[in-house]
Amino acid sequence: AEGEVPDVVPEGNEKRIVHMTLPLGIKVEVFQWNNYIDVTITMSPQPAQDGVCGNFNGDHADDTTATIMQRIGARVRPSESLLSGQAKIEFTHQMKKMLQAECPAATLAQAQAQCVTNLGTLASVPNLTPACQFDYCFGMNVRARSHAKLYH
Repeated sequence: AEGEVPDVVPEGNEKRIVHMTLPLGIKVEVFQWNNYIDVTITMSPQPAQDGVCGNFNGDHADDTTATIMQRIGARVRPSESLLSGQAKIEFTHQMKKMLQAECPAATLAQAQAQCVTNLGTLASVPNLTPACQFDYCFGMNVRARSHAKLYH
C-alpha cells in the first residue's frame, strides 16, 4: 500500500490503494476505505477542463463551489454521465436543520435561485434541489455532511 494518503486514515481501516497509469500521462490512485473512497488524479490540464476540482486556470478564486456550479451546473445530467447506475441523492433532516441554522439567508436565496436554474427539469427530482442548496452553502467544507449529523 504505497502512496501518500490524501485524507486522514479512518480509524480501524487498512490502507488499500489501487494505482493506475493511463494514456496521456494520467495517473490515478484510489484509496479504498470501508465506507468510501478517496481518489487522487495527476494529469496535465486539458482544453476546456472544468469540474469539482476547478478549471486549472491558476485562479483559485474561481474554484469555489458556487463559481463551479455557475460554470457547469449543479449536477451531471443523466444523459451526460459516464457512470452506470444512478447516484443516491441524500438530504437528511439533520442537513435541513444545518442549512437553516448555518447558511446565511442571502446565500440560501442565491442557492435556491442558482440550483433551480442549473437543475432545470431535474429540480423536481426528490431531494435534488435541497441537496444542491446544501452543496452551494457548504461545498467548500469537506466535513459538512459529518457536521450535519450533530443536528438532531
